[in-house]
Amino acid sequence: MRLVCAGLLAAVSSPLFAQGIIPVLPTGKSAQGDVAVTIYNEDRALVQDRRELTLSTGRVRQEFPDVSARIRPETVTLTGNGIGIVEQNFDFDLLTPSALMQKAVGETVTLVRTNPATGAETRERALVLAANGGVVVKIGDRIEVLRDDGLPTRVVFDRVPDNLRARPTLSVTLEASRGGRQPVTLNYLTSGLGWSADYVALFDEPNKKMDIQGWITLTNNSGTTFENARTLLVAGNEPNQSRSYYRPPPPPPGGMVRAGTESANRERLGGFYLYPLPERTTIANRQTKQVSFLDVHNAAAARGYEYRNAWLGSTEEPQSVNSVLRFSSSRNAGLGDALPAGTVRVYQRDARGNPQFVGEHQIGHTPMGSDLSLATGEAFDVKVKPIVEERTRLGNPNNYRWRTRMRYTLSNAGPQPVTVDLVQSGLWGDVRITSESIKSERMTADDARWRVIVPANGETVVTATFDTRY
Repeated sequence: MRLVCAGLLAAVSSPLFAQGIIPVLPTGKSAQGDVAVTIYNEDRALVQDRRELTLSTGRVRQEFPDVSARIRPETVTLTGNGIGIVEQNFDFDLLTPSALMQKAVGETVTLVRTNPATGAETRERALVLAANGGVVVKIGDRIEVLRDDGLPTRVVFDRVPDNLRARPTLSVTLEASRGGRQPVTLNYLTSGLGWSADYVALFDEPNKKMDIQGWITLTNNSGTTFENARTLLVAGNEPNQSRSYYRPPPPPPGGMVRAGTESANRERLGGFYLYPLPERTTIANRQTKQVSFLDVHNAAAARGYEYRNAWLGSTEEPQSVNSVLRFSSSRNAGLGDALPAGTVRVYQRDARGNPQFVGEHQIGHTPMGSDLSLATGEAFDVKVKPIVEERTRLGNPNNYRWRTRMRYTLSNAGPQPVTVDLVQSGLWGDVRITSESIKSERMTADDARWRVIVPANGETVVTATFDTRY
């Protein structure tokens, strides 16, 4: 026996097999019926597929092509008049060049090679011995490793294995009490479908107005296209799912200063808001689709500045304050809607009238009537330098207290005065502000805030003395 090593094949899905003569995938109309898709925020969707079937009386095997390739078979239900499911199988091993070669191990195929100089073809029958990281074949009395060097070579297969499917297919054994044509509805949960909200805000700072457009972004990585589907989006935390592992919830995004108490003019189900797409749409596999759901003009908005200092925070160099965009989702402020979680991207027009990107901020699910303060970046001209000027222990060993004196120097290199929300954090426990140069407001048990006016091209100094147990 002669061993011919003609190179190594990197992967069975290489162009060598992509050029082969393999059965063509079926084309034409999808086997789906009237499809409705409900998509949740976290990679989960409910598919309802109403199809017309012709059934025989008694036990019958029925196939449902074009279901999601990432279907959860244990969630399947089939409703119809006088039918019940006896058994179901999900065939997800799809027909691909690599899968076809893997299934051909132990089978005989035909290798077709073309002479690049003459164009002449030669054909040889070959027994496929292995397809693990490369393809090993037996041709007559020799063993050959197929090369992946771009030479015009094709693999001809005699048939398609029975367990390979051109489309994801659910096979169901039914018990039908009566025969004939009748409608049935296939329901199942699947992963691979998701949606998110994105917002584009054009901020008019001189007039304190904002135009904002909201976009729903649909993504489909389920392996299946859903044709002309009625689509409903569910905004809210994911419904409870039983899991075999603990997954802590993600930290909520910031931005909401006060939760709203107004009811939006949208359908609600349990604790969720429902956002139906106005028209049927085709959600193609491996596609991202955007649909507008919010378009508001001249909503009230204003620019603000914030700086939050940690307890005993002291810096050698001035720090930039956050530049924030403040607006409300209330009806009176002009926005008047509940906002699904997403990213708000803010633009402003420059002196030439061109919109320029100035920052973005992630928001959580926001009820209507909420006040939002979105940090979009750090201000170039407005700085704060916090300094701990004094830290003195007071009292006796059995009842120590501390006196802490802070100085905050705020500067503004801009041509207009600004108001900075200066927040001192970490004031938990028995904390008293015994003196302060500007009256503060206690926002929470941990935070005190001063609204500081900083003149154009000037400075403002804020001092405060704290009496604490730590």
